[in-house]
Amino acid sequence: MRYAVIIEKGPESYGAYVPDLPVCVAAAETREEVMELIQEAIEFHIEGLREEGQSIPKPSSSVEFIDVAA
Repeated sequence: MRYAVIIEKGPESYGAYVPDLPVCVAAAETREEVMELIQEAIEFHIEGLREEGQSIPKPSSSVEFIDVAA
């Protein structure tokens, strides 16, 4: 499955979350590290859902970019 991941740059670190998997988040000092950690978090989250016998949410979020004059 392919999930949309939102990455946000803070003053001193990066954060990432997955809109389709509530509470699936990661934080790190670099973008590369946060991408590795969010992938691990997604895999861990899905594994936990399976172990609990819960359904795995299908990816439904998408990302679009809008250009505006600023």
